[in-house]
Amino acid sequence: MITALLLLSCSSMGDAARYLEEAAPAAAAAEEHPAHPAVPELPKPELPELPKVPELPHPVVPELPKPELPKIPEVPEIPKAELPPLPKFELPPKPEFHFPEPEAKP
Repeated sequence: MITALLLLSCSSMGDAARYLEEAAPAAAAAEEHPAHPAVPELPKPELPELPKVPELPHPVVPELPKPELPKIPEVPEIPKAELPPLPKFELPPKPEFHFPEPEAKP
């Protein structure tokens, strides 16, 4: 039901648009609008001179004392730890594989 309503509304919109396209050029040719009136140029306003601002002296910045950092405490040297040597591991011997030779087909 909804699709039927959508189909009817689309066809009526198409008809209305087609009617407007055909009627618009005839109506535009019949009515000619007068040209826009010329806009007069406005006079430029004269601005008053700005008052002169006296130059201000630069403020004197006092020198700040250098901050004293605390002394870094000495760290005692730690003896290097020695690890015992790792035992050597031996891999088991690689097994040998003997594949049977395929028999020839007659």
